[in-house]
Amino acid sequence: MASFFDVKTIFFTLWGYPMSYIEFFAVAISGLATWLVARNNVWTWPIAVVGVVLFFFLFYQVQLYPDMFLQVFFLITYLLGWWRWTHPAKGEEVIQDSKYQPALRISRMPSRQLVTWSLACVVATVVLGHFASNLHTLFPILFSKPSAFPYLDSFTTVMSIAGTFMMIEKRVECWYVWLVIDVLSTYMYFIKDVKLVGIEYFVFCIIAGLGARTWTREYQRYVIA
Repeated sequence: MASFFDVKTIFFTLWGYPMSYIEFFAVAISGLATWLVARNNVWTWPIAVVGVVLFFFLFYQVQLYPDMFLQVFFLITYLLGWWRWTHPAKGEEVIQDSKYQPALRISRMPSRQLVTWSLACVVATVVLGHFASNLHTLFPILFSKPSAFPYLDSFTTVMSIAGTFMMIEKRVECWYVWLVIDVLSTYMYFIKDVKLVGIEYFVFCIIAGLGARTWTREYQRYVIA
């Protein structure tokens, strides 16, 4: 079982690229979860939990430490998101899903809150980037190699946290945040030679665009109604 989580344990080789078990299944599972959330499907959350466990071990081995820490956050918030989507608070606007159960409505984030979050993300990126760039000197036993792209990786990590909270609250803006994250992540993963993950995030760029369109149209239906 331990070898399954080792990035050097090869599942198959495609066009000269050695594909590890952990990279293949992490990509497949998270891809399914992303497709489901774009379709506003609650099953995205439990499936995504499995994906974050795999990505935690993968990112540790390719020195993307902020991304690794991000998976712990995802694990907690995905469980929270699962509960939030299926148990809207009393007095919140809800819709009826296909099984006639109450579900949280899609909405937009207030402008003031959007500005506040943006400023907080900039500050958090600087702080986390500085910490990530010094991990190998602060904890040499745990992190024998320096962090790759400490500030860029920190930016995508911080924005992923913001995007996740937006998604939990079903804010339309979350998809524009994810689009920025996916473009930058595609670049990082190709450089770090986890090419299937890079391809997945390129696909995520397309899914983010589709998600923005789907959620915007559904939001507009609420407004019109």
